[in-house]
Amino acid sequence: MNKTDLIANIAAETELSKVAVASVLDKFIETVQATVGGGEEVVLVGFGTFKASARAARTGKNPRTGETLKIEATTVPSFKPGAKFKEIVAKAK
Repeated sequence: MNKTDLIANIAAETELSKVAVASVLDKFIETVQATVGGGEEVVLVGFGTFKASARAARTGKNPRTGETLKIEATTVPSFKPGAKFKEIVAKAK
């Protein structure tokens, strides 16, 4: 499912217009990005947690040349699914 499909699905389920759903979804995404980018977590109980995670510096290898290179430490966004989300996915198998 892509963003357009998601918007259409939510619009059909809620009887809201696609424009309204798209606006809310865009604002949700912007808010999560700004909050996590600012170092805070976004916790949606049952769904999951969006947060920033530190990734340590490490040594990597160029797959073409085999040359060893240093990969610098960085901060990356991460998502940890909640218990209910995990349960739903496990039952789908």
